[in-house]
Amino acid sequence: MPRILIVEDELSIATLLGDDLALDGYDVEIVGDGESAIAAAAARRFDLALLDVMLPGKDGFDVCRELRASGQRMPIIMLTAKTQESDKVMGLEIGADDYVTKPFSPRELRARIKAALRRAAGETPEVYRFGQMEVDFGRRELRLGGQAVEVTTIEFKLLSAFIRHRGHVLSREELLDEAWGHGVYVTDRAVDTHIVNLRRKIEPDPAVPQYVVSVRGAGYRFDG
Repeated sequence: MPRILIVEDELSIATLLGDDLALDGYDVEIVGDGESAIAAAAARRFDLALLDVMLPGKDGFDVCRELRASGQRMPIIMLTAKTQESDKVMGLEIGADDYVTKPFSPRELRARIKAALRRAAGETPEVYRFGQMEVDFGRRELRLGGQAVEVTTIEFKLLSAFIRHRGHVLSREELLDEAWGHGVYVTDRAVDTHIVNLRRKIEPDPAVPQYVVSVRGAGYRFDG
């Protein structure tokens, strides 16, 4: 039974979410502020967190940063009434896996939870190796010669997408959906910039990439 941490300060919303997910077969724990969320995640293992942005004390962005900095790798879906694209992009950049704007459909949220849990379970090996690189999906870590390489959440999502679809060309639109999710407006140039940064970390010679290869007019292909 997957265990879900709900971080929501509005009791009515938290109760409705908790009841709905419990009926769907999830083991649910509810906390109402950021400090309690961090303490709960440190004390128990959760398979996923639903994290409201507007919280008393630490907001959801701060909580997300601290959870990722502490090594927490569970999927995080952020919940918020904010609709600005910049807020969505910020949430994804600091480590969130998905972003749902209130008011939302319970059915849609359940679908996103199931998709996030499937991605976390992974259709790829626990550790994938190419060249001198190792991608540890369980630890959400990139290593070179056994040493961890600092990588952003977006870069890791892009690399994960390449590995899942290795040998196939992925368009910029597909990469946007894989790394930022549906409904978030990010320019193609942002994809290219993150690809450049990723190449610096995984390619023996970033100027002549051998793993993340550009396919003119189509996108990128991973040959690892």
